[in-house]
Amino acid sequence: MTPRLHIPRPHRRGFLTAAAGLLGVSALGGCDRFAASPTGQRALRAGEDANLFVQRLLLTPASLAKEFPDSEISPWFKPNGTIEPPDRAYKALAAKSFDGFKLRVDGLVERPQDLSLADLRALPARTQTTRHDCVEGWSAIGKWTGVPLAEVLKRAGLKPNARYVVFHCADTMEYAMSGGEDEAEPEKTANPSMETRPEGAENQASDSQAAGAEAPNAEDEASQGTPVRYYESIDLTDAYHPQTILAYDLNGKALPVSNGAPLRLRVERQLGYKQAKYIQRIELTEGLTGIGDGKGGYWEDRGYEWYAGI
Repeated sequence: MTPRLHIPRPHRRGFLTAAAGLLGVSALGGCDRFAASPTGQRALRAGEDANLFVQRLLLTPASLAKEFPDSEISPWFKPNGTIEPPDRAYKALAAKSFDGFKLRVDGLVERPQDLSLADLRALPARTQTTRHDCVEGWSAIGKWTGVPLAEVLKRAGLKPNARYVVFHCADTMEYAMSGGEDEAEPEKTANPSMETRPEGAENQASDSQAAGAEAPNAEDEASQGTPVRYYESIDLTDAYHPQTILAYDLNGKALPVSNGAPLRLRVERQLGYKQAKYIQRIELTEGLTGIGDGKGGYWEDRGYEWYAGI
């Protein structure tokens, strides 16, 4: 299938308006107040459109992110986001080395799929040594092996109105309590956020810990509320990019729990928070309004840009 760009390309007028608006913001003393205002929100959205416009203008759909020789692989690939999912079902799979794992592919597809790790490993694979750039300011180089997302989409067959690929993940980020408009703030889990990860937390995660830690029982989980699990999305242009893969190996070995086992997204021309970990389901959709709060991802619903091009 020929890759298609389904996000409308911003008009030149929109690009110039965005640039002018962002320049104006830089000259203001009350930037926080401006950013919280309707005008500020429109300007920030226009800035994101400008970023997407410039990236797609300068790069062809097949333009590759830089790849590195193995000699430059980082001695330790620092995890990002969640490093040890607390979820019962995930811990049960990790305890069995993910035997029984199935990737669900559904939504706007002709042939819904349930793919085991063996199924995924039997598909054509790609290996690439690339740099991960985190929004926190750090980078690491790793050697990823996985199945190109395009191969999975080809196997499922897209319906004509499919526009976005949504990734549903296993890691609970918080619990939303049921109730009315005055309900309490969602309860955060032990998952480290990108802003508040404890000092040295990255060193605490291991496959054995994730597999062996005591999992809460069903009643404990239910009492905490509805789990809000990580979710992310990309458009079909990035989905069909040759470097967009579902990675199951890192540096020649099975992906560690702290780095997203058994399966994580690598979309190499975007920042780290787009690289969804612990993927369990891939859904093809026409829009993003029904996903979380409608911005296309967990962090995007909390103010991050949907298009995080670098």
